[in-house]
Amino acid sequence: MKDERLEISWQPSIRKSDGPLYLAIADAIATDINEGRLTEGMRLPPQRSLAEALGIDFTTVSRAYNEARHRGLVDGRVGQGTYVKARRAKVARVMAGGIVDMSMNLPPLINDPTLAARLWDDVASLQAEHGLELLMRYQAPGGAMHNRAAGAAWLKSRLGDIAAERVLVCAGAQGALLATVSSLAKAGETICAEAITYPGLRALAAHLGIGLQGIAMDGEGLVPEAFEELCSRHTPKALYCNPTLHNPTTTTLSLERRQAIVTIARRYGVAIIEDDAYGALPSRAPRPLAALAPDLVYYIGGLAKCLSPALRIAYLVVPDSRSSVRIEGAIRATVGMASPFAAAVAARWIEDGTADAVLAQIRSETAARQQIAAELLAGNLARTDPHAFHVWLQLPQPWTRGEFSARLQAAGISVVASDAFTLGVPTEAVRLGLGAAPTHAELRRSLLTITDLIRQSPVASSLVV
Repeated sequence: MKDERLEISWQPSIRKSDGPLYLAIADAIATDINEGRLTEGMRLPPQRSLAEALGIDFTTVSRAYNEARHRGLVDGRVGQGTYVKARRAKVARVMAGGIVDMSMNLPPLINDPTLAARLWDDVASLQAEHGLELLMRYQAPGGAMHNRAAGAAWLKSRLGDIAAERVLVCAGAQGALLATVSSLAKAGETICAEAITYPGLRALAAHLGIGLQGIAMDGEGLVPEAFEELCSRHTPKALYCNPTLHNPTTTTLSLERRQAIVTIARRYGVAIIEDDAYGALPSRAPRPLAALAPDLVYYIGGLAKCLSPALRIAYLVVPDSRSSVRIEGAIRATVGMASPFAAAVAARWIEDGTADAVLAQIRSETAARQQIAAELLAGNLARTDPHAFHVWLQLPQPWTRGEFSARLQAAGISVVASDAFTLGVPTEAVRLGLGAAPTHAELRRSLLTITDLIRQSPVASSLVV
């Protein structure tokens, strides 16, 4: 005779007030798998036995098991029952040769199985809503109006109410930047940027044959007086800047400096390209330049750092309908359009609150990693911000950026030297990405290696034999 006690060896801890019970049971399965209480190959109780043990309907347990199966948590075997599926090993964010890639400025992975399942559920639901139209049709270069409205909703907390007609859906921040720069400046003309700036802008300007002039920075970011001096001498076609959690220095421009920059740009007729890649990460930040001067600023709100790098979606807010037509022409001539599928996924996540939940997880995990960095890195050398997942590490003498990067590479850690960012003479500094390490333990190991190395002299740690 079968021992019925084995039938209910696992029982979820749920309350009937927890909402839909079938979802509560599926969530409990996900949690117990994640925390090791349910392991690969373990058989779940038969549906009828679990229903009796919990005092609920059989159909509720059946729906719960189907939900867990849909999430990829369990597998049903005909005549044998329901078993916990093998979990695919997480792929560590390392490069070839086992090197920890701290050169990539990636948001940390979320560690919430229920939220991860929700992301995939939203992707799957697009099939029922859109059918093959989503996969087999082109869209307008600036994106479908529904997706543009989703972008306006996502940016509302930063920019206030903006018309969907002013929002263009672009193929990532780089796609938005390409369309904007190519419509504002021609080959041989000049735009300006912070003296330490985004490498993607440098590459794009070189590709288009556009000159780049660096503007002096101090410990608070771009210096308005330096911007005005440059404008008086050269009158650049545009200013590119990254005012919030600047990449790589992590500085955030004060409201006073933002207002000064807008005043100067307006005086000299210089358009502003505001790259707000990290603007969603702080819970509070000074108003964007686009909120201060919507008629002057081209605002790029990418999703890579605050939601998903894989989507390659950014929302470009333009000053008016005339600039919208011009930018759409640039999009048509370069990338054609952003992926309608990726744009639809982004819109769904924004509309149902999934994007906000992911952002909250990224903020929480970033805070945990910042705590580790604060514990292990020397405060007088490491420049960062509690809301940023990168660090600007200024090297003490006699270290040089090239030598330090090479030693770290040999130790299995990849970083980015200041040369990649600098318009002018590079400083002795490197950028560390805190988000790529797959675990806190791996991040600790990497930061300890960096700290140990920086305390040595280059001669003492020489690899030459």
